[in-house]
Amino acid sequence: MNHIIDTINWIKKDYKSYPVRFSAEVIAWAITIGCSVVMALTVPNPPLFELYIVWIIGCVIYTWAAWTRGSFGMLANYIALTLIDSFGLYRIIIST
Repeated sequence: MNHIIDTINWIKKDYKSYPVRFSAEVIAWAITIGCSVVMALTVPNPPLFELYIVWIIGCVIYTWAAWTRGSFGMLANYIALTLIDSFGLYRIIIST
């Protein structure tokens, strides 16, 4: 039970330290979960163009959050994902 209380306290502390970042991360989390659910429900013909746009927005939000948090691992990951998925979106655009 202490782990749950410690986690709740950590979430409260994180929110109080930078409420804008915390809110942005929650929005980005909802975006990525939403994209994953839409992808899973629409396979084999997902709306990739729309999903890529929304997913990239979520990655950019996470990139900013990682930068403000000072997290190199998350920053590198979300920069890479933003670039890779932007390339994928570009390929969709030029193929239509």
